[in-house]
Amino acid sequence: MPKTITLRIDEDVYRLFKIAASAEKRTISNFIEYATLNYLTEESYVSDAEMKDILADHKLLQSLKSAKKEIKKGKYKIVA
Repeated sequence: MPKTITLRIDEDVYRLFKIAASAEKRTISNFIEYATLNYLTEESYVSDAEMKDILADHKLLQSLKSAKKEIKKGKYKIVA
């Protein structure tokens, strides 16, 4: 079920959304949803090439394994 949210933006940002939405033949609401999902998808996942580089970096992988062990032991600090 769709949810309604209230978003407070200044006039310049609104005009930018309106122009971008119009160029894509979308409503402003649909454009914001589309742009947000696109951003989250692009920022949340790595490309195949990036993953290949990560998996080839043995020092990084060892560091991640070590960090995972520390987290399981409760040895971590959340920084805001």
